[in-house]
Amino acid sequence: MKTINDFNFKGKKALIRVDFNVPLDADFNVTDDNRIAAAKPTIIKILEDGGSAVLMSHLGRPDGKVNPDLSLKHICNKVSEVLGVKVKFSTESVGPIAEKAVAELKSGEVLLLENLRFHAEEEKGDKNFAEQLSNLGDIYVNDAFGTAHRAHASTTIVAQFFPESKCFGFLLAKEIEAIEKVMRTGEKPVTAILGGAKVSSKITIIENILDKVDHLIIGGGMTYTFVKAKGGKVGNSICEDDKMELALEILDKAKKKGVEVHIPIDVLAADDFNNNANTKVVNSNEIPDGWQGLDAGPKTLEIFKEVILKSKTILWNGPIGVFEMESFAKGTIAIGNFIDEATKNGAFSLVGGGDSVAAVKQFGFEDKVSYVSTGGGAMLESLEGKTLPGIAAILA
Repeated sequence: MKTINDFNFKGKKALIRVDFNVPLDADFNVTDDNRIAAAKPTIIKILEDGGSAVLMSHLGRPDGKVNPDLSLKHICNKVSEVLGVKVKFSTESVGPIAEKAVAELKSGEVLLLENLRFHAEEEKGDKNFAEQLSNLGDIYVNDAFGTAHRAHASTTIVAQFFPESKCFGFLLAKEIEAIEKVMRTGEKPVTAILGGAKVSSKITIIENILDKVDHLIIGGGMTYTFVKAKGGKVGNSICEDDKMELALEILDKAKKKGVEVHIPIDVLAADDFNNNANTKVVNSNEIPDGWQGLDAGPKTLEIFKEVILKSKTILWNGPIGVFEMESFAKGTIAIGNFIDEATKNGAFSLVGGGDSVAAVKQFGFEDKVSYVSTGGGAMLESLEGKTLPGIAAILA
């Protein structure tokens, strides 16, 4: 696996695919610069070698049309601020204007290209567009895990034009290593904590990780599909009736593979889906009609704690309750605390997937786990066992 440590960029122009798809407010200010900061080590390494950096990214979904509201010029100052280097901007991402801006770029300088998705060819994975991009650098660096599952021109196809001079940036390399630790090289016992609303959205992940884990903790809304499948009463809780047979099959497969599955035995139930609803702790298989389970109960959290604290490798994907409401966030916060404690004791912990990453940030666990993945869809596809096109293109 070639990373930027395998290259000296002195006198070279690095064409870097970054993921600067960052949120903007109504005045076009960046409201969360984490993705920019995540790419900084790669960019600085190249500049310190004596090279220059040509950054390419998308922003939003302009659907192949120029949309001034989604211009990357809005983030140029923020990128300069985060990098500590004045960043130049090209009003085009390919063609004469971009080529002139690159030609004028000196060692130690950074150029940000305009939004790649202003060209429909980007998402189509167009080879001619990829070739035009390839004219803008000597070495291709992919550091955008968040888009590695897309076979777009800038994430996958462009690599064909750099047969001997392509590599992973530090961020993407760290993502690959973190997933490898969970899926292949992690110290046992390995525990996966899967939450979220639906079994259907996690089924391929569950099937793929059963061979890798010793413990599977089920939380969130999909709890109730499992509970009902086993003959329990779930009241008005979210439940996929058409997936109950599948839930039983998962439990059967896990048993045959020697995987211990931990499903909540008690839950915090509410008489309405709102923060101010009446609540009570009930057994997960005895939820009264008109009530719905919205968080894990205290007995369940004690069991989960015991499992997590004896784990050496931990994957967390999906919240344990409706953490967006304060009344039902206690389970998710507790899981964060247990993982924090296990990590301090030497476990490797990986958090990935949109909602769990949001929860980790919201409750201040970002620096208390080993690694927080930057890619939602890409992370999930990796856990499903798929080879991501953006990664395969560098390894080819």
